[in-house]
Amino acid sequence: MNVDSLENIVSGVLNDIKTNGDAAVKKYTLQFDKINVDNLLVTESEFTDAEKNVSAELKAAIQLAKANIEKFHIAQKEEVKVIETIEGVKCWRKSVAIEKVGLYIPGGSAPLFSTILMLGVPAQLAGCKEIILCTPPNGQDAKINAAILYTAKLIGITKVFKIGGVQAIGAMAYGTESVPKVYKIFGPGNQYVTCAKQLINKSGVAIDMPAGPSEVAVLADETCIPAFVAADLLSQAEHGADSQVILVSENEKVITDVQIELQKQLELLPRKELAAKALNNSTAILVKNNNEAIDLLNEYAPEHLIIACKNDEELAQKVINAGSVFLGNYSCESAGDYASGTNHTLPTNGYAKAYSGVSLDSFVKKITFQKLSKTGIQNIGKAIELMAEAEGLDAHKNAVTIRVQSL
Repeated sequence: MNVDSLENIVSGVLNDIKTNGDAAVKKYTLQFDKINVDNLLVTESEFTDAEKNVSAELKAAIQLAKANIEKFHIAQKEEVKVIETIEGVKCWRKSVAIEKVGLYIPGGSAPLFSTILMLGVPAQLAGCKEIILCTPPNGQDAKINAAILYTAKLIGITKVFKIGGVQAIGAMAYGTESVPKVYKIFGPGNQYVTCAKQLINKSGVAIDMPAGPSEVAVLADETCIPAFVAADLLSQAEHGADSQVILVSENEKVITDVQIELQKQLELLPRKELAAKALNNSTAILVKNNNEAIDLLNEYAPEHLIIACKNDEELAQKVINAGSVFLGNYSCESAGDYASGTNHTLPTNGYAKAYSGVSLDSFVKKITFQKLSKTGIQNIGKAIELMAEAEGLDAHKNAVTIRVQSL
């Protein structure tokens, strides 16, 4: 589908939701998901039932991941520093939480409850007053995956709505009778969700970043373990047919060995058909040396970059475009996806050249402050007057002059 056709479809849905609220949301949920939803908001009893249906082992795993993500993200808090730029002029910057944020969590065949941790934990740490979550329902009983509800409640998100796709983005962007309007929307999705986020961004609702299908690039040398590399490539390929995985090496034998392992492991995957389609969109690249490899990878700007080389840390210093980097044979990309502590909501499709992954900063605004004393306005007053006059802005000049003359 070309971009114009995609935008026409998505904008039509968004406009309908903006005008007709809940009725339009329910209509498209029935049309796209084949599910009839009466009550969009998840009830307390549904949360209770979900908790009973999550195993103790999975709960412990989610709690471990939550602790590591909290530890990494809380360290990103900045102290307020007051800077005296010249005598009598003090300036500082303060982080203030975005009041209302919306999280979109894909469901379906891969319910990404881990993404709730990646988005909800920093949102809570930042101090966002209202955090809502939308995720698509499954089955004729319109249930939400139990792990999604357990994870949401674990981090304090109690407003969860049974809405997926474009209709979820529209509901959070414009607000409906059931869904509160938010100021910024986070979360991954398919091409329709991504398009919806970009369109509502044009109308003034902030988004985390442009993000599309998942991708990983692996730079490997003769010290890599081919089975590990193949496993990492497949871990991204199984996301969907539109995912992309790239292997780069200066060693032809490494590429051959990894390709053999890929075929062995692919046959054992439950999602092998999806992974196989993704592999058709992927490639292995033989380069002359690692310097050429790094230049290529910086141009590609991968969402995930694994460096499985003997001099991994040295090569990592040369990386300037990537969402998240994994060093050595044992730093699998799955670690960052789930439990190492870093965030897995990352820029794709080359956007890592200009965008960062989600962090604590994603959930705050930076407001600057300044305070001038009598001495301060005297010290910089003449410079301001001269600059304002040169720009032809006499009222700006006068705002200084009237103060200086009063001293």
